[in-house]
Amino acid sequence: MSGQPDTVSLLIAEARRRFAEAELADPSTDARVLVAGVLGLSLSDVVMRGDAAVSHEEAEQVRVAITRRCKHEPVHRILGHRAFYGLDLRLSPETLEPRPDTEILVDCVLPHLKRMIAEKGSARLLDLGVGTGAIALALLKECPQARAVGSDISEEALSTAERNAYINGVAERFETVRSAWFANIKGRFDIIVSNPPYIPTGVVAELDPEVRDYDPFAALDGGQDGLDAYRALSTGAGNFLQTNGLVVVEIGYDQKKSVTALFENAGFSLLEAHRDYGGNDRVLLFTTRNCCAC
Repeated sequence: MSGQPDTVSLLIAEARRRFAEAELADPSTDARVLVAGVLGLSLSDVVMRGDAAVSHEEAEQVRVAITRRCKHEPVHRILGHRAFYGLDLRLSPETLEPRPDTEILVDCVLPHLKRMIAEKGSARLLDLGVGTGAIALALLKECPQARAVGSDISEEALSTAERNAYINGVAERFETVRSAWFANIKGRFDIIVSNPPYIPTGVVAELDPEVRDYDPFAALDGGQDGLDAYRALSTGAGNFLQTNGLVVVEIGYDQKKSVTALFENAGFSLLEAHRDYGGNDRVLLFTTRNCCAC
């Protein structure tokens, strides 16, 4: 903050110092990503153009963003968008910020979706609790013969998902429905996907402030035991699946047994289980018990 001109490198150093003082978990990475994002630079630009002068107006924008991050607002919330599975997704206050672990769900679904398309020529998806549209839009981007419906209880989330579909070039194959789980859903689908709220109500207050204070409560709160959404999904999904259809859900790290039991009691069988990058159970894929072609 001396009289010397602001440069990219100096702003990153300032951000890193302030983030360390705020005891953020990864001050160096946050500093690089935030400063680059505010200035419209790639991370490689940050390295190559570290000595480039920054205008007074741009430096002030960076410092405002640094102050916001020091209050634990997530970097990508500040920037307003985040990359997910090769997509650029806009965020809004009513949408969960998509995490890298959710990309595992997309990886899990893709081979089944491609097989269905190879067999039938097309496939129809339902994403319950669509949020930013991350899961459905990633699948549509990878599979041009697929179509998807995204549902959510939040109008703002639906608008955000629609905008993201347009930005990422899949809007013609994506539609939205305002619905509490299956309440307003019509038709049948080859695959139903969901990353539902699964945090027990009493645990939400104990989450990191980046999650607790900035992700929408409705996208976190899974009820007293964290399983309310899975009860709705397991009891309702069979009425909206095509023959040999699949249900794929993200789960909390300790919910594999309880979620599996709910789906098995509703007539499903666990076909696949996948762990996240930390080695925790994260994605479960179910099929109806009479399915033998999966």
